[in-house]
Amino acid sequence: MSHIKVVDQLIEEKKELFMDMSDRVWDFAETAFLEKQSADYIVSKLEEQGFEVERGVAGIETAFVGTFGSGAPVVGFLGEYDALPGLSQEKGVAEHKPIVKGGNGHGCGHNLLGTGSFAAAIAVKDYMEKHGIEGTVQYFGCPAEEFGDGKAFMAKEGVFDELDFALCWHPAPINSVFKMNVLAVNQVYFRFKGRSAHAAASPHLGRSALDAVELMNIGVNYLREHIIPEARVHYAVTNTGGDAPNVVQSDAEVLYLIRAPKVSQVQSIYKRVCKIAEGAALMTETELEIVFDSGSSDMVENHTLDSVMEKNLYELEPPQFSEDEVAFAEKIRETLSEEERNTLWASGIEGVALTDFVIDREAQDSSAGSTDVADVSWIAPTTQALTTCIANGTALHSWQAVSQVGTSIGQKGMLYAGKVMAATALDVMQDPELLQKAKTEHSQVAGKDRYISPIPDGVKAGLTE
Repeated sequence: MSHIKVVDQLIEEKKELFMDMSDRVWDFAETAFLEKQSADYIVSKLEEQGFEVERGVAGIETAFVGTFGSGAPVVGFLGEYDALPGLSQEKGVAEHKPIVKGGNGHGCGHNLLGTGSFAAAIAVKDYMEKHGIEGTVQYFGCPAEEFGDGKAFMAKEGVFDELDFALCWHPAPINSVFKMNVLAVNQVYFRFKGRSAHAAASPHLGRSALDAVELMNIGVNYLREHIIPEARVHYAVTNTGGDAPNVVQSDAEVLYLIRAPKVSQVQSIYKRVCKIAEGAALMTETELEIVFDSGSSDMVENHTLDSVMEKNLYELEPPQFSEDEVAFAEKIRETLSEEERNTLWASGIEGVALTDFVIDREAQDSSAGSTDVADVSWIAPTTQALTTCIANGTALHSWQAVSQVGTSIGQKGMLYAGKVMAATALDVMQDPELLQKAKTEHSQVAGKDRYISPIPDGVKAGLTE
């Protein structure tokens, strides 16, 4: 029996465990670096399955590594379990119904992501035991992918240095190999401190921190014309200094995300943004504090691993959906605007509610985004799968996504992803020539640049207060 059929059986035998885990993490819905219940739960299940777990890696409370086996080759499965703020939503409902107003929700499906990688790690471990395969399988519990770049902090501390190759996946509206224009990113707080005063009686005595934030934002708006077109600069005013207009605001803060195709380009733009912030502080006679929060790298693709994963996507049957599941997906699509419904990840799926077939990687439409998986890709050959967990047109960071990733639609995609990753891992682990080919390609693509952490020395994960 081929290992593909064995992997399929191994995951099916334990699918109740995996489905329950995805439900539990969906319920926890914890945000960046606060995923204590999620991490504790996954750690307990790793230990039950025979993994030795190291907790608090890289000095991060909710980061951990589960290990089974010893020696080479070493395969790593990347797991995420953080949610997003403000996306609380009942599951399986095609209307906006927050469970807790302003609460958290798994808008990117990381309840599925972490569990699918867990399923793959367990399946590979079980296969190794049954067939006497040598090597090491590791599950990496990676917090704060959405806000905080947990893997980048882990990479800086050498957590992934022993890997021979790494595998991951992401919930999506299609079945394919990940193809995204991954941009490097810096996330930075700019905090201004001025002097309060009565805005009518003595405004001349005040120095407005909010004015500094506004002037900085205006300056960055002018900067956008003079940076490379592939770059993106986003911001959110995270502290306006209060809600009393008759008080000159003494404190204000803005959070910036700076993206570009290469880490070096991000760093160049970041320096220019800092100069604008310094100018705003000079104009308003306020004090400026710059707090670097997090950052992640651009992606090193590995076509050798991508090809193996694509083969397994085809050889394993993609999820087939029931009439009720398709009907629910259609109801979700009715809540979307026409533009959203027509925003598709690939051609050939127009009018399809749920994609139940495989899309060739090269048939995907290119889109831009950022992920800290990229930092791992600089250290070891890395590939990612996409599997159908949401209806076509669904935006990942939306209440519609939260509703779907808590249902059987998302769980079917999750189990499929686990099987694809496990089969891919075993293909590579049992073929030394294939592994060497992936490593050679990685070395050639990474080239002389190799991995340079985007995180400055001294910056600690999650410490933004």
